[in-house]
Amino acid sequence: MRSSLTFEVSDPTAFVLALAPAEGIPVSVESLRVTIDGDPVETRPASDGHGTRLALFETVPGILQLDYAATVVGRAAPVAVEPVDAIVYLRPSRYVQSDVLTSFARDTFPGRDGAALVRAVADWVHDRLDYRAEATSPTGGAVETLELGAGVCRDYAHLTAALLRALDVPARLVSVYAPQLEPMDLHAVVEALVEGRWVAVDSTRLAPRAAMVRIATGRDATDTAFETNTLADVTLLSMAVAANADETFTDDPDALVELS
Repeated sequence: MRSSLTFEVSDPTAFVLALAPAEGIPVSVESLRVTIDGDPVETRPASDGHGTRLALFETVPGILQLDYAATVVGRAAPVAVEPVDAIVYLRPSRYVQSDVLTSFARDTFPGRDGAALVRAVADWVHDRLDYRAEATSPTGGAVETLELGAGVCRDYAHLTAALLRALDVPARLVSVYAPQLEPMDLHAVVEALVEGRWVAVDSTRLAPRAAMVRIATGRDATDTAFETNTLADVTLLSMAVAANADETFTDDPDALVELS
């Protein structure tokens, strides 16, 4: 898997990257190269919740180039369910406004629970939304996506998570590398707490869940962003992502699948 990003930096800026597979995923080879106008920039490792691996650095103005590559061999064990998960991931958050959607969710999905409820929500979001890149907004959340009826993977995930939390199903966002994804990019899916385990829910149905590799996990896109910068604004000039697997995967939307 590879990620290549180019930014224009106009003022001194601090960056946080989340491009590496999460802790516990068997990575055999990986590299991260960061340069500003061709000069190398030193990065520092850090970790966030749920084993998210971060790279921190500061840079002067110029053209910033980021190149990350990794090879994953095998699968990680399913993530454990922590005692606080059912508390944290039932709360509304910045982009997952479950409190605003509670009445709507209860009216739309009566008489279901457990895996059947999660499947019904995923089916409904898949059928309700149109996948359109021009419809997404960096500041829009689940409520805005529902009103617009369109978006990209992060919007599908925010709406899915909001409806599930509104129905008392803990749900969280996960950024992943997704082999067979079309169009290829970093991808966002939901994990829902079902039958005592975190199962992957992808309402876009654009990639097989069994092939996905976890990067970052959190409440919403605030916690799972691939890049965060402070001190100054930056301009993303280009971004290319590649994720390939040695085998072809299929996906049954009704199956309960755990991320590696």
